[in-house]
Amino acid sequence: MLRIRLKRVGAKKKPVYRIVVADSRAPRDGAFVDQVGLYNPLTDPPTIDIDEEKVIKWIGNGAKPSEPVEHMLKNMGTLDKLKA
Repeated sequence: MLRIRLKRVGAKKKPVYRIVVADSRAPRDGAFVDQVGLYNPLTDPPTIDIDEEKVIKWIGNGAKPSEPVEHMLKNMGTLDKLKA
């Protein structure tokens, strides 16, 4: 099953996360199918850059977002666009 989840990149003590579509069995920082966004928790406020069209396409194809990504999508209103 495909998941939309966070992939950690960046230096030690300075995390930056890519929002990727990956197989649920792949390791956290392993191979992925597509990159759909970026999340930087160190900025104030945290930077969230998501390609909504790609996310909607992948969810339509059966990918499920992880809990942190689902929370981000709800706050941005992307999940509301899916239901409408």
